[in-house]
Amino acid sequence: MLGIVGAVLFFIAFLINSAEISTNHTFSSVNVMLLGLTALALHVAGIGSTWSRRR
Repeated sequence: MLGIVGAVLFFIAFLINSAEISTNHTFSSVNVMLLGLTALALHVAGIGSTWSRRR
């Protein structure tokens, strides 16, 4: 699930950057891209995955 969130955030960052949309400093394309990288790193680490390791 977090991998999909990361992909969506990367797409939003791409749209902000390519369309040169003026946003405030909180939602700049670099900040959205870093949020996408954080979601992707959590996905790779196994956080938020649907597989349960408990028995």
